[in-house]
Order: sequence, then structure tokens, then C-alpha cells
Amino acid sequence: MSDQQVTATGPITRGAYPELTPHAVIVGYFLGVILAVSIGYASLKLGFSIEGSELAAILGFGILRGIMRRRSIIENNVAQTVASAVNGASSGMMFSVPAIFILGYATEFNPYVLTFGAIAGAFLGIAFIIPLRKQMIDYERLTYPGGVAVASILKSPGAGINKAMLLLGAMLVSGLVHLITIYYDVHDWRLFHQLGLPEYLNGTWYLSLMTIGVAFIAGRGGLAFIIGGFVCYWIIAPLLDITGMFPVNEAGQAVTDPNQLRLMLFRPTGIGMLIGGAIVGVLFALPLIKSAVKSMQSSAKSEAAMSKDELPIKLLYFAVAGAAVLLCVMAVTSTQEVGIVRGLMMAVLGTLWIWMAGIILSEAIGRTNWSPLSGMTLIAVTLLIMITQTFGGMSTGSAIVAAVTVGAATCVAMSQATDLMLDMKTGYLVGATPRKQQLGQFFGAWLGPIVVIILIFTLDKAFGLGGDEFPAPQGQALASMVQGITGGDVPTEKYIAGAVLGGLLSLLQTGLGITVGLGFYLPFNIVLTYAIGTLLREIVDRTKGKPWSESKGIPIAAGLIVGEALVGVGNAVYVIATAG
Repeated sequence: MSDQQVTATGPITRGAYPELTPHAVIVGYFLGVILAVSIGYASLKLGFSIEGSELAAILGFGILRGIMRRRSIIENNVAQTVASAVNGASSGMMFSVPAIFILGYATEFNPYVLTFGAIAGAFLGIAFIIPLRKQMIDYERLTYPGGVAVASILKSPGAGINKAMLLLGAMLVSGLVHLITIYYDVHDWRLFHQLGLPEYLNGTWYLSLMTIGVAFIAGRGGLAFIIGGFVCYWIIAPLLDITGMFPVNEAGQAVTDPNQLRLMLFRPTGIGMLIGGAIVGVLFALPLIKSAVKSMQSSAKSEAAMSKDELPIKLLYFAVAGAAVLLCVMAVTSTQEVGIVRGLMMAVLGTLWIWMAGIILSEAIGRTNWSPLSGMTLIAVTLLIMITQTFGGMSTGSAIVAAVTVGAATCVAMSQATDLMLDMKTGYLVGATPRKQQLGQFFGAWLGPIVVIILIFTLDKAFGLGGDEFPAPQGQALASMVQGITGGDVPTEKYIAGAVLGGLLSLLQTGLGITVGLGFYLPFNIVLTYAIGTLLREIVDRTKGKPWSESKGIPIAAGLIVGEALVGVGNAVYVIATAG
């Protein structure tokens, strides 16, 4: 694309708009690391992640246009693509790798093999989805609401810079507030117990601007999460009190402490709801496989008509072969007990899952802006665990390490496939060259797994994963599923009841069982604080209007997330450095 002006003597060409430039790649790396750390941190706290493309676009405007005085929105689009590619590993790995730490096998796996496998998985996910760009975006014209939102930011240069300033200001405020809570060691605000109300009502707020920010961005989509928490402590707990049916401890005493109630009753039920909701969500997505096969066939037929701006469909064939080989090598090298036969079985399953799940997720987010990545992760690792149990002879630790190592690669592949299609929609709307966007995705994909694995090790060493500081809900759900398969001592009846409830809720509305289940699982202080963010979004939407929420409120909320997360990670590094 060139900048031309028509005069009496003909068009004057001012030169091509910059796209895949060193500036775009370097800025993309910088922003990608910030997003991966921030969103990964939030995922371990709250159990779900947010899309990073819009944040990358806002921050990219602030740097490329505000500081570096560069004028190409297409260059900004490529920087956003690189940044979101780096961040793509955060959700894929945060939903799988923490399970190893929670189950106590952190010393039994090779982090280098897992990281390399996640990088390979990222490349494979991109290669698998590239041939479908033309079919999904050009022909089917899927909506991709998130991609449309980012395009609107890129097309509003002045608004983009203003949003960046709001984000940076909120980031400073949030970071300062979190620093004060750390210094004074005050993370909760208790109210109800001080008023003399029953302790099981659990009226304690979590002092976290990040949680408010996440809730504001989610808007009404987070209502189900809030409902889940309130049902536990403000409906079920009072009913247990009235009926005298509180669970009892080993001494035969009724348990009314909210933390103990959560551990004994609400958390296992919530984990079951996550699993049941995920299974039903995947069953709902199966019809998309038919559409995926049709898309692949259409893409193959149109290869001759594809322009030089597209990477060739032959890339898919290399991706299939590469996936099988790399996943097999990963499985075999993850632990000495796997063997060639199991390694080949895991490789075949992983390859099929990358292809099928990547396309299902891309279609799902293209039509609804909702991605059941966590559910696909649970099922992928569960199937891999079953393979490791085939033929016997493997220890539990080796089986888990091998399954999660290969599973992390497949999950990152799924995440990258979804992220790329979202960014490609933005590029389609602003006139970017598909090939350069695709190359930008490859340039960014390798860095994310390195950043995320360092973040996981840092937070685990400082505070431990699966505890009050970092509950890692998705990792906890996966760990519980693994324990059930490997014969651990788990509250089976609560899991089954939760799975049935979660499945029924997801039958009513896609994803409902998972979000309500998170409300059951997470500490109620997080739910209460999250409710404040949702209420603020509703008030702002009604008083200021939705355009104000989107142009002003969301950048501020994003800054609240980034500021607290960066200070929190910095504190973890400080804790480790001063521990000895």
C-alpha cells in the first residue's frame, strides 16, 4: 500500500506504509513481555485471562505514535500482532503447567524441554491456522468482535494516544496502591464479622484494583462468576445453618469457618463444575468440525488464486509432519519411562487436537468472542494422561509430567491459532498485508513461553501455586482431574455433583457452567471485589454511555491490571532475593 496524491501530472508516490519494521518488532516484544507478565499474573489470581490485543494496540499507539512519532497504523497493527503473539503463551501455559507444581512434581520435569515444546507448539498452531485465513475472514466473514474493536482503535489516532495516557496513569495508581498493601501487609478489608453477622457470610473484600479492572472489562459477562460466589456464602451457607447440615470435621464439630467451608465443600464442587461445563462446551463445539473440514477443502482449492501476500497452504503439510515429530520427541524426552509407543500415540493425539481444537476455538471466538480454551486444555491433558496409563509400567509422576509437557505445547498452539485469527481480522479491516502479519506472529511466538515459564517459577518459589496468594484455579481443576484418573484420594461425589450442575448450566448457555464454577472455587473476597468492578461498569454504561466506557473506562481498567501485576511480580522477585 502506498501513500499517493493525484495531480495534473499524475500520481505522486510518497513511499510504502511501514509494516513489518524493526520498530514494530521491538515495540511488540516490549509490550508483549508486559502483557504476558500482567495477564499471566492475573490468570493465576482469578482463573481466567483477558485478550491482550486491545491493550497492545493502545500501548503501541502511545509508543509508536506518541513517543517515536511514527504515523503508520499498519505498523502499529504489526506491533500489536507481535505483542499479542508473545502474550499468547500466558493463557495456554497458565491453564496447564501450574498443575505440575500443585501436584508436587515441580522437581521431576525438565523446564527446558517444556519451554521448547511450548515454542514449537506456538509455531505449529500458527502454521495450522494460516491456510484458513482467507476462508474464515474473506469468504465466511466471521465477525471477530475483538478484532473489530482493535481496528477501531487503530483508525482513531488521537483517541489511541489519549487511551494510552489513561492506561499509563491508571497503571501508576494501581501499582502504588498495591505497593502500599504489600508494605503494610494489608490485603483484605473485613466488614461483616465486625458488625456481628455470622462468619459464614464471609464479608471480606480483597484489596485489589486489578480485580476491579478485570471485572470492568468483562462487564455483564462476569455476572455468572459473581452469582456463583454469592450463592455459596449468602444462600447455601445460611441454608446449611438453618437445617443444621454444615459439614463436620474429624472431631465431629460443625464447620462454619468460611475458609474451611470453601475447602471442604465449595471448592471441590466448583472444580466439578469447571470440568462438567468444559465437557458440554466441547460437545457443543463439535459441529464446528464439519465447518472446519469444509474450510480446509475450500482453502486447498483456492491455493492457485491466493495472492503473493499469503503464506502458502503447503505450510500446513509441513506443520502436520513437524507436529507429529516434535510432539513425539517431547513426549519421549520428558521422562525416560514414556517409550516410543506411548510417545507416538501422544504425538498423534496432540497433532489431531491442535488441528481440531485450534479451528473450533477460532470459529468460536470469531462468532461469539468467547473461547473455551480452558475446557479444551482440561480435555487434552486428560486424554494424554490416559495414554500414559496405557500398557502400565509408568510411575504417577512420570505420567503427569509427560502429559502436561505435551499438553502445554498443544494448549499454546490452540491459543496462538485463536490469537492470530483475531489479529488477522484487525489487519483485514485496516489494510495490512496478511503475510507480514503472519510473519509478525512467528516473530513474537517464541518469546512468550520463555517469559511465562520464568514467571511461573518466580511466583511458585516466592509464594507457592495453588494457595491463597495464587489459587491458580484452572491448574487446580486440572490437578484434581489428574488425581481422579491416577487413583488419588479425591471427593468424588462432590466432583460428580459439580460436573452435573456445571454441565446443566452450560446446556442453558455456553460457558455458563465454567464461569459459575469459578465463583464456587475462588475465595469469596475476590468475588466481592470483582462485583465492585461489574457494578461500576453498569453504572458508567448507564450514566456516561457505552462509548465512554469503551474509550475511557476500558483503558483505565487495563492500567489497573498492568500496574498491580508488575508490582506483584516485582515483589515476588524481591521476596526470592531476600529469602537467603
